[in-house]
Amino acid sequence: MRKFVSRSGAVGMAAILATCLAACDKQSHDDGPQYAKVTNVKPVTESVTTPHQVCRDVVVNQPVHNGDPHNIAGTAIGAVAGGAVGHLVGGGSGRKIATAAGAVGGGYAGNRLEQSRHDGATEQRTVQRCTTEQKSSSKVVGYDVTYSYKGTTKTTRMDHKPGDQVQVAEGVDVVQ
Repeated sequence: MRKFVSRSGAVGMAAILATCLAACDKQSHDDGPQYAKVTNVKPVTESVTTPHQVCRDVVVNQPVHNGDPHNIAGTAIGAVAGGAVGHLVGGGSGRKIATAAGAVGGGYAGNRLEQSRHDGATEQRTVQRCTTEQKSSSKVVGYDVTYSYKGTTKTTRMDHKPGDQVQVAEGVDVVQ
């Protein structure tokens, strides 16, 4: 019986030792980095609108400003011409009245003639017209990454695009 107990004790000790070694071996494998398989990567984008100025050259018609806004030159020339024509008409005191009437009528006509010459007078100029336009673009601000580890599927947001696998801590959470 002593041999049986001795053999039983030795077998028991061997079983305990084998179990301890297996546990130690398993624990040493679990201490290293663990990786999960990436199953989907979706870029997360953000729309960005930036204002910018756009300028174009445009041809415009601008009125020509008369250097003589009261049309004095036209009035004076018209009055002299009208007075000269009126002086040719009639005789005596009638000639004086005709000269005065010719000068008044000629002055008025000269004023209107010069005014009509300036009305509607334009010149073409090239001017720059600027407007502010909005430019829209999108930029990637992160990635929604779906991964699978030992039958568990999770999704996390990462600031960079991962490869085919991601390192996980405690078997589930991604290490970034």
